[in-house]
Amino acid sequence: MKLVLASGSQRRRELLTMCGYDYEIIVSNADETIDESDPESFVRALSLRKAKEVFDRLFAAGRRNFAVIGSDTVVAFQKDGETKPVIIGKPKDAKDAVRILSMLSGKTHRVFTGVSVIADISDENADAAQCSIRNREEIQTGCSIQEKAEVQTECSITEVTFETLSPDEIADYVNSGDPLDKAGSYGIQGPFGMFVREIRGNYFTVIGMPIPVLYKMLKKIGILPHGFYERIQQSEGELTLPYAAIRRCRTL
Repeated sequence: MKLVLASGSQRRRELLTMCGYDYEIIVSNADETIDESDPESFVRALSLRKAKEVFDRLFAAGRRNFAVIGSDTVVAFQKDGETKPVIIGKPKDAKDAVRILSMLSGKTHRVFTGVSVIADISDENADAAQCSIRNREEIQTGCSIQEKAEVQTECSITEVTFETLSPDEIADYVNSGDPLDKAGSYGIQGPFGMFVREIRGNYFTVIGMPIPVLYKMLKKIGILPHGFYERIQQSEGELTLPYAAIRRCRTL
């Protein structure tokens, strides 16, 4: 089964490649405007909408036996005295990035990443297809996915606490350009990682693709990455100590 990533995100591409998945990229053209104030419902619905737009486009073009991954990430921050969290996506511009980072400085926020997988399945397996979409999401996205498709949608949540940032630190980071294409105006995997005091949850959720969640979803439809240990053996000369130890244990 061919795997398709409905995203142009470099970070999501790097994570899929790191895990050893074979895939192609077809960026979704879905409308990302959703009237939803709950962060989990928001990312579930939008990840599904992204996957569905690409799935429907490929299915209409005659493509069969394929699966599409859609994903969306937002930051949610609850201000003091507020009863509901504010959903924070990508900054509009550098000024907005400064505003967002100033608001999150020294505080704890939550990162929500929704992942949806839509798979075209063969005729003989069509009756066994299961749809795990919530009714609310199905209504919101106008779900009209082909009957012979299996749909999964999940959400992963991680708490992140920042150190207290000075105005100069915020300005320097924003001027680097790094935060302008990232939810919450920061990338934990880059230089900004030095300002992250603590995370509680899955690290990859913050980057934009919760790999353990995706692995289980793809495994359910029979898609597995290439052998992890085989890739280690091919690059033995570049192994770090922990991975070299893993390989030695397997050979005993």
